[in-house]
Amino acid sequence: MTCSILYSYIRSMAPPRNAFTPLYVPITNIPSSGIQLRPEFLALFKHANIEARHLLTLDDLPDLSVIQSKLRPENTRWILVDHNALQGQLGKIYSDRVGGVIDHHDDEGKVPTDTYEEPRIVDKTGSCTSLVASYCRQTWDLLSDSAASSGAAHAQGDSLSDDGAVVKSWDAEAAKLGLASILIDTSNLQSKDKTTEHDRKAVEYLEAKIMICPRHSVSFDRNKFFAEIDSAKKDIGGLELQDILRKDYKLWEDKGQKLGISSVVKPISFLEKKAADEAASQSEEDAFVSALQRFATERGLDIYSVMTTSTSSEGQFQRELFVWAFNDGAISAAKKFAADAQSELGLEEWHENALGHDGNGQWRKAWWQRHVQHSRKRVAPLLRAAMT
Repeated sequence: MTCSILYSYIRSMAPPRNAFTPLYVPITNIPSSGIQLRPEFLALFKHANIEARHLLTLDDLPDLSVIQSKLRPENTRWILVDHNALQGQLGKIYSDRVGGVIDHHDDEGKVPTDTYEEPRIVDKTGSCTSLVASYCRQTWDLLSDSAASSGAAHAQGDSLSDDGAVVKSWDAEAAKLGLASILIDTSNLQSKDKTTEHDRKAVEYLEAKIMICPRHSVSFDRNKFFAEIDSAKKDIGGLELQDILRKDYKLWEDKGQKLGISSVVKPISFLEKKAADEAASQSEEDAFVSALQRFATERGLDIYSVMTTSTSSEGQFQRELFVWAFNDGAISAAKKFAADAQSELGLEEWHENALGHDGNGQWRKAWWQRHVQHSRKRVAPLLRAAMT
């Protein structure tokens, strides 16, 4: 969300000379209902002068049955941020119209080598927003300087013009939007496994945009800002389990097989209790398994995975990984993944193989993932490689 808004905002203010269009439209790649499932969005919007209704989502695109006639492929150009392969129905229709990318995942080679006036940046960093901020930095500064100078020319005496103050406020709000993503993705720059120099430089740059605006700088504190957004992200107790599973859900489709992965900021034990509370008549494990099967079946998945993050009673960051395969081909892929990835991910059996199952054309297993530096950004490519 932050990547698409920042990129579109700067590019629309100063489009390249040979741009496909001077107007860049940010699309948040979720349905509008998904915004309410992300309390961190709602907390951040207050800082960025945004309301949920301002965002363009998948629901704002034409219905899938008529999208090709309403939004003809040749009339579009797609720039991908925070992913580098257009997936799902959009990918089936518009994959040939992808004309640029800024991303920090493994390069799938789906974006053309020559993207002309648009960027082709796929680089390792904790947050993709850091790459967007870096790419747009020179243009953003020129825009800010130009607007402020223009406003200052109309100022009376030595006072700062209203125009100049507005520009600084806009810059600070946009900077807070980007800063939140970077801090969340890098645990406030404290994650040694994720934080890169790209992230540190981007935070320094965005904070400077905030601190130059008196209206925002007087109350800004990075640690408090991070704590507010991070706390909101983890506040999922009021959501139903199906919403928790789709809150941070990604789908990939390769060679006719569908892989879905849900990332959750609570441990499996929390999800089991949530499932049991909602089901009332089932045990925690049975209710949890039933809920996962419902989620996967509704989406026609061949393989479904749940990745959790939490903090142990000793204060240690920890990860759990659950994988469920629903047919023979998927079972073969899942078992291959388990064997191939065991060492790299540090997979250890979870509670004496609780949740495990092998039979009736299905296979599932849960693990502790001891090598916690590997997020979905690494687990997904490993699962997809096993599916090929």
